[in-house]
Amino acid sequence: MNDPSDKSANKSHVQAIQELYRNRDSSALKEIYNPLRAVNVRIAAERQRILTELLRNWLGSDQLREKKILEIGCGAGGNLLNFISLGANPAHLTGNDLVPHRIEEARARLPAAVRLHCGDAGELKIDAETFDIVLQSVCFSSILDDAVLRAVANRAWFLLRPGGAFLSYDFTVNNPRNPNVRGISVARLRELFPHGAITARRVTLAPPIARSVWSGFYPSLNAFPFLRTHAWCLIRKPVETARQPADQVIAHSNTFSRK
Repeated sequence: MNDPSDKSANKSHVQAIQELYRNRDSSALKEIYNPLRAVNVRIAAERQRILTELLRNWLGSDQLREKKILEIGCGAGGNLLNFISLGANPAHLTGNDLVPHRIEEARARLPAAVRLHCGDAGELKIDAETFDIVLQSVCFSSILDDAVLRAVANRAWFLLRPGGAFLSYDFTVNNPRNPNVRGISVARLRELFPHGAITARRVTLAPPIARSVWSGFYPSLNAFPFLRTHAWCLIRKPVETARQPADQVIAHSNTFSRK
C-alpha cells in the first residue's frame, strides 16, 4: 500500500516545479533562450543534426508519419513543431506539461489535431503501449525528487510500445549556479530504463562558455568532448513476445558511443 505521506511529498514537489517555471517564464532569464540569438542558433543546429542521425539510424526505411509521439514537458510546443517539420503527422502527436500557461501557448502554436495534456506526467491517463516515441528534453533535470523522477520514467516506459524509442536530451552535469536542476547522466538513464538499449551522443558546448564567446568559436570549442555538457540518448524498448512484469524482463545490454 502506498504511504499517503509519500503522495503528499510528490505532489508538493510537482507544485514546486510548476511555480519555478511560472517564475522563470516571466523573468529576464527568458531572453537567454531567445532562438534568434546567434549562440542558440548554433546549439539548435547541432541538436537537430544529432537528433536526425539518431532517428535515421533507428527508423531505417520507416518514416515519422506513421509514428505516434509523446513529449513529456513539451513547454510551448517547439519540439512537437520540429517533429512535424520532420514529417510527423500532427494527429499522431501528444504533448504534456505541468504548467497551464505553457499548454495554452502550445495550443495556440500547434495544429488543432495535436493532443495536449496538462498535469503530472507520472499520472498520465493514457493506455499502455500507445506511443512509438516518447521524448523528454531538459525535463528530467528539473525533477529533483527521486521518487517523482522514477514515477515519470516508469510511466514513459509503460506508454512506449515494444520496439519503440525513448528520446532524451538533457545536461549530464550539475549546474553549480542553479540549485533547481541536476544533471541526468547516461548512467542515471540506464538506472531508470534498465531494460532498454541505449545509444548516446555527447552534444552542446557548455552554455556558460558558449554564451561568453563569439558564436563563431562554437564549432572549434565544441570539438573538445569534455566541453560538451549534454547528451542525446535514444533508448530502444525490447520487442517482447508477451507482456511481462518489469522484474521478469531480461535486461538488454547498453551501448554508449562517444562521438
